[in-house]
Amino acid sequence: MRENRPNGRGAHEESERAAAEPEGSEGSQDADELDAGPDGPHAPELVIVTGMSGAGRSTAAKVFEDLGWYVVDNLAPTLIAPMVDLVMRESRSTDRLAFVVDVRGRAFFDTLRSTLDELDSAGLNHRIVFLESEDDVLVRRYEGVRRPHPLQGEGRVTDGIERERELLRELRGEADLVIDTSVRNVHELRTIIESAFGDPGEVPLRATVMSFGFKYGLPVDADLVADVRFLPNPHWVPELRPRTGQDPEVSGYVLSQHGAKEFLDRYAEVLNIVTEGYRREGKRYLTLAIGCTGGKHRSVAMSEQIAARLSAEGVDTVVVHRDMGRE
Repeated sequence: MRENRPNGRGAHEESERAAAEPEGSEGSQDADELDAGPDGPHAPELVIVTGMSGAGRSTAAKVFEDLGWYVVDNLAPTLIAPMVDLVMRESRSTDRLAFVVDVRGRAFFDTLRSTLDELDSAGLNHRIVFLESEDDVLVRRYEGVRRPHPLQGEGRVTDGIERERELLRELRGEADLVIDTSVRNVHELRTIIESAFGDPGEVPLRATVMSFGFKYGLPVDADLVADVRFLPNPHWVPELRPRTGQDPEVSGYVLSQHGAKEFLDRYAEVLNIVTEGYRREGKRYLTLAIGCTGGKHRSVAMSEQIAARLSAEGVDTVVVHRDMGRE
């Protein structure tokens, strides 16, 4: 853990010393010699936290730290392998490492790519958490703190965001967990990370079921998207309009409509196939997005039902109503 190393400085310094050791000296090891693997003397659990600047990487780091992970923030990619080697050789009490990495240029990205490949070659499993956010939200956050984007150069904040998004496109596609923080607060981000990483090994698959409104845009972190706008809209029932899909009367109205139960039954069959496949492939996270027009009635009621069915199948499930209360 990080008890005596605030902000990861001690870990960063140790990794720098390990990287600076002359070749062949005790306690040092080139990346291609990092071959202890999962069956070696000590193979820690590794997470790489990255993503768009301003999307919440620092907040995510604090959550990992609170969960007991040894967190190293703002570490150069070339120092990840030496840091892992140091832990494997010298620390028996540290078995979960989270590295928070930002990508500030093509060379930096290429180094990170090479480091991840080296970890794979050494048989050291790692997971990538990617923090995402919409462009306009990122712009507002940068304007709020009056700081330039690290990649904007002499241009605008939007130029820096565009460069970074293009640079991270491949890495985002490889991420094990993508979290969109556009409309999530700190507490919601914490809930997602705690659900995914707070109790390792106990539950093989964790799911987030998210209701949303199509008029506010698709969730960018969804693995599967379902459209329930084929059901009659409670918005047009005066006594139901001000209520939400969590209200028993609204939920009862939605579930009583023709096709609602059949949809839930068929979708549950699809999800059984998907979740079994995710387990076989070693994937741990699934984000389902259920959409209606405004994200207030139908999608909320159906999301609650889908989440209940997943929970009954042994999937650790979190429900998020992205747009409820937004109108």
